[in-house]
Amino acid sequence: MGPIFSLADFLDMLRRRAAVILYVVVAGSILSVWVALNQQHMYHSAEVIQVTRPTIADDLAKSTVEGSSARRMQLIEQRLMARGTLLDIIEKFSLYADVPALTPTEKVVMLRNAVSITGVAAVREGFADDGTISVLTITAMMPTAEQAQQVASEFGSRTIELSVSSRIAQARETLSFFAEKEAALASQITALEDEISTFHTANDVALPGTAEFRRNEVATINESLLDIEREKILIRRSADQASANERPATARRMLAEAQEQLATLDAQRDLLTQRKKELEAALQTTPEVQRQLGVYTRQMQSLQGELEVVSTRRNEAEVGFRLETSRQGERLTVLEPAGLADYPSTSARKNKALMGGMASILAGLALAFVLELRAPVLRSAAQMERETGLAPVASIPVLDTRPPGRGLSRFLRSWLRPRPQKMARR
Repeated sequence: MGPIFSLADFLDMLRRRAAVILYVVVAGSILSVWVALNQQHMYHSAEVIQVTRPTIADDLAKSTVEGSSARRMQLIEQRLMARGTLLDIIEKFSLYADVPALTPTEKVVMLRNAVSITGVAAVREGFADDGTISVLTITAMMPTAEQAQQVASEFGSRTIELSVSSRIAQARETLSFFAEKEAALASQITALEDEISTFHTANDVALPGTAEFRRNEVATINESLLDIEREKILIRRSADQASANERPATARRMLAEAQEQLATLDAQRDLLTQRKKELEAALQTTPEVQRQLGVYTRQMQSLQGELEVVSTRRNEAEVGFRLETSRQGERLTVLEPAGLADYPSTSARKNKALMGGMASILAGLALAFVLELRAPVLRSAAQMERETGLAPVASIPVLDTRPPGRGLSRFLRSWLRPRPQKMARR
């Protein structure tokens, strides 16, 4: 059974519940004024940072700092919002010094909520999104305009410093990695060369260049042996001819000389033959030695190929490191420095007080309607006829026996007094 069905019923409810509505409106208005007077004005300041592309194209000199700028800015934001960094900023600018009851954790949370970092994506090239950011905006909301400007500027400068230091650190680590890898490979090659040399010495294996030299020496010895045999043949023939044609004394002398020459040639032949045997023995290797030599050769080729690749990468890393140290790669520049706010960004206190007053009026009306719903009483002949279908014969008004007052109290009492209902007719 609803109590409000017409404008007369609504006005009648206002007259009956005027005191409740008035109490709620007065209390809500006082509370709204108190909240508005105790409101802390907040000032807004923003610093805009532009992400500039590398000065030298990647085709000419590629940077070793990989990854999208959005990912790097996210990592920088995480480092900026770390507890230690925020405490340093709070201590540097004496933030929230007027509220000594706040704990360091509460101050850190307040500063995190007061600062926001947003990025604007660059225009896509084609259909792929490469995660490139063109503009970075750092916004600060603080109780004073000076603090808002200082905090936004501080976060902007720290963002640029972290970007530069992180890029240089990444390029330095890349260069150090490839330099250490190159030094390690060079050391491995030197150790392998020493191992190969020791193996050659232990197994009496000639080095590739020495083997060729020894083969040439063996060929030369073979030619010398042939020459010795030819000379011996000529000497023997000369001795035979002297024995047949010369006098005995002359023949004996020539035969003795021939014997001496043959003895000399035999000695030379023996020496060359011994040398030849030594060279041939040095050139001969077993299958196990040949297999181990093949293993050494493959290891050396693998290490040399890897060293060549690493040396190329180290040169590229060195170029990238020079690009970062000379600020020729991607860099951040302040496009719009943080300004000093002229007016607070929060709403005016008068508006908040008016909004609170309007809310109090609505709350009073809602409370009055709830009270009417809790007491669904038939208060007029029209309500009775509408609800039951029976028309009352007469309605007796409530008589106020209190003495009439003066001024405002008399007016309110007369307005709040229930009006007599007209007699219903059959």
